[in-house]
Amino acid sequence: VYLHSGCQIAVSPDTKYFAVDWLGVEVTRATLGIIGMGSIGYRVAQRARAFDMRILYHNRNRRRKEEEEAVGAHYCEKMEDLLQQSDFVMLVVNLTPETHKLIGKKELGLMKPTATLINISRGAVIDQDALVEALQNKVIRAAALDVTYPEPLPRDHPLLKLNNIIITPHIGTATVQAIHMMAEEAITNMLAVLNGQPIPSEVFPK
Repeated sequence: VYLHSGCQIAVSPDTKYFAVDWLGVEVTRATLGIIGMGSIGYRVAQRARAFDMRILYHNRNRRRKEEEEAVGAHYCEKMEDLLQQSDFVMLVVNLTPETHKLIGKKELGLMKPTATLINISRGAVIDQDALVEALQNKVIRAAALDVTYPEPLPRDHPLLKLNNIIITPHIGTATVQAIHMMAEEAITNMLAVLNGQPIPSEVFPK
């Protein structure tokens, strides 16, 4: 949100000077709560450690002690504990019946008023009506969404009218290199099936 607003100020024809009291939120030593500590969530933790962040995570299954220690992550058995302590909450879960609208009015109300909600999973993991209300009423500071429901949002959607949110068009994996790797992985899986071999990245393991 800060970066987006800063860009607008920098390029605006009305800008005469940059205000010295226009300040953002520090990431270093802030608390990051990761909901969903699968392979992607774990990679987020690896990157967050480079910023000396305090890392909390909530997951169906606790990671091995060695994995936790490698990134300095602390397990929260209850998601509520993570929400109450985190400066940044990142959603990295699969969309399932259990995670549909996982974050609603109650969960947003548990977050710090200075917290930012980040969603890189699927749009329906958040109750978007509750998010609109929380952002309008400053229940949380801000939100950053790479995913919404639907995609794209209707052009009159209230999320698009708020100044404390940034929305990107589901571009988390949108690099030339990532698309190539995804295509290669898909081909490897198809060849394994055709050759009667084990599928390297089976979605639903038997």
